[in-house]
Amino acid sequence: MKAKPLIAALELGGTKCVAVLGSGPDDIRSETRIPTEDPLQTLDVLDGVLRRWRDRHRFDAVGLSSFGPLDLDPTSPTHGQVVNTPKPGWSGVDILGRARRWGVPVGFDTDVNAAAWAEHRWGAAQGLDSFIYITLGTGLGVGTIVDGRTVKGLWHSEAGHMRVPRLPGAAWPGHCPFHGDCVEGLASGAAIQALAGFPAEQLTRTDPVWDEVVHAMAGLLHNLVLAAMPQRILIGGGVALGQPHLWPRVRARLSDSLAGYLTSPQLAGAWDEFIAAPALGHRAGPLGAVALGLRALEGAN
Repeated sequence: MKAKPLIAALELGGTKCVAVLGSGPDDIRSETRIPTEDPLQTLDVLDGVLRRWRDRHRFDAVGLSSFGPLDLDPTSPTHGQVVNTPKPGWSGVDILGRARRWGVPVGFDTDVNAAAWAEHRWGAAQGLDSFIYITLGTGLGVGTIVDGRTVKGLWHSEAGHMRVPRLPGAAWPGHCPFHGDCVEGLASGAAIQALAGFPAEQLTRTDPVWDEVVHAMAGLLHNLVLAAMPQRILIGGGVALGQPHLWPRVRARLSDSLAGYLTSPQLAGAWDEFIAAPALGHRAGPLGAVALGLRALEGAN
């Protein structure tokens, strides 16, 4: 039997980085987590992890997923760099160039697109060719797959920064440093803490802060459904997975917002299947980097 390709997978997150050596959910040989700090220090530590792995194993590819924004345009002079990020010190860092030093194929994409591909390969998006993966954690990211390809144009999708109608009477300006009251500025973990004064996990289910989150998320989903017509929307990330009480409210608000405009039989009484949690749960992120490495070996875009 041919051995499965072994992937050295790196997920660079805003607060922590996860390095995984494996070929899929059932074959993880090693895993390391480190805080995301100064870029040079962080990347040097990750290089050390891969160096130790290479001394014991031969990995076939590197999968690299990262917070962004990222330059994913192969024709751009800044291809592979983190660009215009509020994370201190990381703008202009060439993370793809570092990964290519290992001399193996490299799969490279945003962390949320990577998680989408993990769910497509092993999780709740298997068999689908058009779906959306949303990560609602410290920030809010959206990965959109249409006809088997990630949505890319001048840049990768940044739908988390859409603006949506506010709750009547809402006066809070929002927390996004660029747009204030975009969806990320209203519903992300950082926004929740800024508005409530406490992290999301410390709030009760009846805290009025959740009204703002439900309203903003339903507005985002309304726009995504009508723009992309996905077969399913998966919502992961620390806030989403830690607050399951939100999603019946969001589904109901979305149904009201769409007002019967969509008549697809897939939606008839099946909102809990259309708006669902990722099957891989918290593992979708690091497994996304594994999926990117496998896609690089397969020659996928």
